[in-house]
Amino acid sequence: MHSGWVDALTNEPAAKRPISIALISLFFVFGAFASGLAAFMLLLPSTPLDALWRLNPHARDGLAPMGLWAVFLMSVVCVACAATALGLWHRRRWGYWAAISILAINLLGDTINAIALRDCRTLIGLPIAGFLIAYLLRKRTAF
Repeated sequence: MHSGWVDALTNEPAAKRPISIALISLFFVFGAFASGLAAFMLLLPSTPLDALWRLNPHARDGLAPMGLWAVFLMSVVCVACAATALGLWHRRRWGYWAAISILAINLLGDTINAIALRDCRTLIGLPIAGFLIAYLLRKRTAF
């Protein structure tokens, strides 16, 4: 019997999972939700959810012309983020490497968008992804 709070999924004491890893896992849950919602809105346009595109109209402008390929791409991102969140939550080595990989791809994509498209708004992602990668590299022993 464990003392303290017990994680219902792993039967591990919650204290064994650093709060920072739990928060990064939740970050990937948000990514899964956002990309899944984008896939749904691309698949079924003209619903009341379309109002959400006002948060990032450039995303819709870039994705909508791709048709079903955009739905597929956003679905892949959704599954990748959900799997990564689960892997991080359970402190699996594959979840750690998936997180590093996704963040590195995002870092590269933001850099390319900033340079090629001259979209300076993407620069906000650089320090966030860089910080998360650096932090995960420092916490690799937790996995």
